[in-house]
Amino acid sequence: MIKLLTVIGARPQIIKAAALSRAVELVYSAAITEKIVHTGQHYDDNMSKVFFAEMNIPKPDYNLKVGSGSHGKQTAAMIKGLEEVIMKESPDAIVVYGDTNSTLAAAIAGSKLHVPIMHVEAGLRSFNKSMPEEINRIICDHVSTLLFTPTEAGYFNLISEGFKEGNDGPYTVDNPKIHHCGDVMYDNIRHFLEQATGSCQLFEEFDIRKGEYLLATIHRDNNTDDPKRLTSIFTGLNRISQEMDVQIVLPLHPRTSKLIKKNLDPEIYKQIKANEKIIMMPAVSYLDMLALEESSVMIVTDSGGVQKEAYLLKKPCITLRAQTEWVELVDNGNAVLTDSDENRIVEAYTTLLNKTNYSYPDIFGDGKAAIFICKEIVSTLSADKQ
Repeated sequence: MIKLLTVIGARPQIIKAAALSRAVELVYSAAITEKIVHTGQHYDDNMSKVFFAEMNIPKPDYNLKVGSGSHGKQTAAMIKGLEEVIMKESPDAIVVYGDTNSTLAAAIAGSKLHVPIMHVEAGLRSFNKSMPEEINRIICDHVSTLLFTPTEAGYFNLISEGFKEGNDGPYTVDNPKIHHCGDVMYDNIRHFLEQATGSCQLFEEFDIRKGEYLLATIHRDNNTDDPKRLTSIFTGLNRISQEMDVQIVLPLHPRTSKLIKKNLDPEIYKQIKANEKIIMMPAVSYLDMLALEESSVMIVTDSGGVQKEAYLLKKPCITLRAQTEWVELVDNGNAVLTDSDENRIVEAYTTLLNKTNYSYPDIFGDGKAAIFICKEIVSTLSADKQ
């Protein structure tokens, strides 16, 4: 029996881990046992606890309860806690997801204790090292043994950084194996979409007009913590709602909810609060978010995961960043990068609304990525045990 230690900490990782846990339970229960560590990076119930319940994810075996803090303080606390768990559990491998501080901490703690790291969502690059996520991705990839890329672009990024294609085992941190497997978030959309659209009560509760609204999410610290950037974004959204006569639905990340009054220009804050077309609500569950995405006409976001979900649900996307790790979406014309520029946000809405020749090639695989990942982990670790 192979023991995996799965490390999660933020909302997107909880969602991604659901796909792998489901594959373990349904297909690989005789070969894999999974222990889950929640670092506590996202500790708000709306950003964490609710996802375990509605996605039927096993309750974490450990919760480090690290909470928020500076990058150094938070990551250091995670490394300390994870080191203790790893030494106690002696896992055969550690599974990490994406690019958060939880990912980085697990990669450092595990690799220094010589436990193989399995990185799901490897190879992504925005080519902007001022983003903390970019640093986390690069470091994690380069201490991993198995790397699972969701896209071809991610796969070729790894090759360009010196990873070998088609190399023979045994696979180690010095001889890692790279795989292009598709995206586990697509697995989840296929599994949960019907349930999500059938159960969501938000449309009635907030008088949201299905198929007619713009869905917006804003959470990155470079947007929320900078008054100039946050004001520019909200000014653009306010203009779209007024000039285009469209509802804007805005589930508020806890960080955004905390900072919106403090960092918005007072006049813009007053206009936003008075604008009945802008519907602000607390952070929503994964299923409700899927339902809101599915019934929207367009999505505007600074989230990496929501960019993907927009594409998978065939929704145009305005991306509130200067660069994105999901370059395929921009290259294919499904997303437009606007950064925080008010005028570019408004122009992108008009451009995407009037565009008619959308296409959605299978960039993110076939929706069976988690099964593939489990198979490769079992194959690799079983060979090591022989």
